[in-house]
Amino acid sequence: MPERTQAALYSQIDLDLSWSEDQLPQVERTKHVHGLHPYLGKFIPQLVDVFLRRYFKPGDCVYDPFVGSGTTLVEANAFGASGLGCDISAFNCLLARVKTARHSPGGLEMALRVAYEESSHLLDDVNDDLAAAWLRQWYAPRALRELLAYRAAASRLDGPIRDVAHVILSRSARSARLTTHFDLDFPRRPITQPYYCHKHKRTCAPVDEAGKFLRRYTTDASHRIRAFASERRSADSTVLHEDSRTVRLSDTPSGIITSPPYPGLIDYHEQHRYAYELLGLVDRRLEEIGPAARGTGRSALVDYQDSMVAVLRNACEQMGPGKPVVIVVNDSRKLYPEILDRSGLLVEEVLARHVNRRTGRRAGEFFESVLVCRVAG
Repeated sequence: MPERTQAALYSQIDLDLSWSEDQLPQVERTKHVHGLHPYLGKFIPQLVDVFLRRYFKPGDCVYDPFVGSGTTLVEANAFGASGLGCDISAFNCLLARVKTARHSPGGLEMALRVAYEESSHLLDDVNDDLAAAWLRQWYAPRALRELLAYRAAASRLDGPIRDVAHVILSRSARSARLTTHFDLDFPRRPITQPYYCHKHKRTCAPVDEAGKFLRRYTTDASHRIRAFASERRSADSTVLHEDSRTVRLSDTPSGIITSPPYPGLIDYHEQHRYAYELLGLVDRRLEEIGPAARGTGRSALVDYQDSMVAVLRNACEQMGPGKPVVIVVNDSRKLYPEILDRSGLLVEEVLARHVNRRTGRRAGEFFESVLVCRVAG
């Protein structure tokens, strides 16, 4: 079959939902707080902005039952709508809360700088022998001590500022692992010897320190939060660490914008294992919907459909008829016609978008569907 031209591809998609790299460079996709911490499978914020302008109005309440890194809530706030998010992952909830919280940029920057400086004085007070086995396996001794010392310094901070410090700690821990430079997303085993680096095209050595990352990300976090503060509106954002299949929402949503997990693709708790180990977060991985560990066998797909129906039906019952539900998904397994029907959702239109950027070393054509629905009356 002859390969389709770019013009032919774009004749079938919604151009308002598809961008080239030149039109939407990475610096714009990760603007202000959207770049606080790497996160696989997150929304492009500009995509959420299109949905908000098409289907919502300022003053509405936008719900995301899979809040993830908080993109929907951040964009809802900038749009002037309140945001309501739910997630089974404690780390996701932490990250979404930090991105949407009201911070005093000057005070935050000063407190974070002091915490970083104090951590250097606590290095002799930490005992890495008491750290969890997973941490001792994945970090060089110096890096682990620096991470533990920063954790001790962060524990002295007030709640919202401590949350920001914990995100900085997590991001630094991600970068300081004993893994290759080109495999930060899915490292399989610790790397303790020099290796050929596909990213830098030369021999590289494993990272043996965390301090440089703590310093770099402290500055970066302060700058990003300050940048968002100039766009932030007074609308409230609420993040619930609950199961969206059963959660009772604290407000009545005006509609939904979400991108659900794909079956058998990502284990969201394992993706941020370093954060769970360092911060002692509650691990609810057994309650994840469609985790990679379950695979894509028949029983796993049936469970996925049943879980998605439970999520959407629970939300629809609390919203009422006529409310918009916008779902971004690559439904290559054709699971969503049944999911939407069983959930009581009426499909208004299905929009196609072309995704021409992939994370890591993956490449190739990739398409997503935008399912625009209404809650049935």
